[in-house]
Amino acid sequence: MPASQNPGADWISRLDLAPHPEGGWFRRIYTSAREINLDARARPLATSIYYLLDAQQPRGCLHRNRSDILHFLIDGGPLEYCVLDAAGELQRIRLGNDGERFLLVTGGSWKASQLIDGATHGLVAEVVTPGFDFADHEFADEAQITREYPQHCAALRAFFRGRTG
Repeated sequence: MPASQNPGADWISRLDLAPHPEGGWFRRIYTSAREINLDARARPLATSIYYLLDAQQPRGCLHRNRSDILHFLIDGGPLEYCVLDAAGELQRIRLGNDGERFLLVTGGSWKASQLIDGATHGLVAEVVTPGFDFADHEFADEAQITREYPQHCAALRAFFRGRTG
């Protein structure tokens, strides 16, 4: 682990992370050379990124992807993931500090993340299979979530894009 008083900034520098559109920081670290055809489009079998939340960017906004995503906590935490599946079940999963160290979010599920319990940072590796493609990514629309999942809207309100709390 980096030794300074600001481990989030150390990880950003050490791993050459850039701002992520969802919030936080990231860098793609792997793209499979092997491909699969989906909907007449070639896609890598898998991709992987580093993803970091820190004091400057403590929350990742609500979004979903078509592909399954495996999350592995590398350093820091705890983080909380809010996962809303297609059946409308909302789960809050804690990664780190007596919580899980691994999380699978199935394709089509809404997810958001945040630092909790005074955490200064949370560094995660994500593996996406089939590989990530921005065409398969969707940010949550507050009106849509309110209409389709009114029972969870209050719990998810802070995670809509553009919200600060």
